[in-house]
Amino acid sequence: MSGHSKWSQIKRQKAVTDSAKSRVFSRYARLIALEAKKANGILSAPGLAVAISRAKAANMPKENIERAIAKGSSKDAGELLQVVYEAYGPGGVAILIDALTDNKNRTTQEIKHLLVLQGVELANPGAASWAFTKTGADYLPNEPLIDIAGTDEEKLGAILEALDEHEDVQQVFTNARGYEDTGD
Repeated sequence: MSGHSKWSQIKRQKAVTDSAKSRVFSRYARLIALEAKKANGILSAPGLAVAISRAKAANMPKENIERAIAKGSSKDAGELLQVVYEAYGPGGVAILIDALTDNKNRTTQEIKHLLVLQGVELANPGAASWAFTKTGADYLPNEPLIDIAGTDEEKLGAILEALDEHEDVQQVFTNARGYEDTGD
């Protein structure tokens, strides 16, 4: 019975969970580096403290957090920019994409390409943001939420999954009912 060892099953499951953890940790590391740069490495700064507490809540190792702070507060740290992209998805659903990047042009083209592959185009700034209220670092959808079903729901799920795979994307917000808390 070759191929039925317990380790091969564990290895596949571990690879999936490790990949997901790695993606989450890298997002928090970039956010911490940005906040550390803004705060000049002062740990008591509100933005940096919130980023660190969110990373700790996601079980990010202390060494990774310290490395991200050091990277952000060093003099030779690259400039990280926070960018918000807007789009309209299937069924007229508004989508806000919060990204953190060191190269805005590259990220814009990559996000545009991801969306075009899913049959969606980027909207002009302000075109979809009216459907949300900014609360701190998050965006909450305004009422009424849009109901989607069937193929539109499948398409939206595929779009959100594709965006989640991109390393520069921090959070994605939508005003579709049932998807309104996809920001984290």
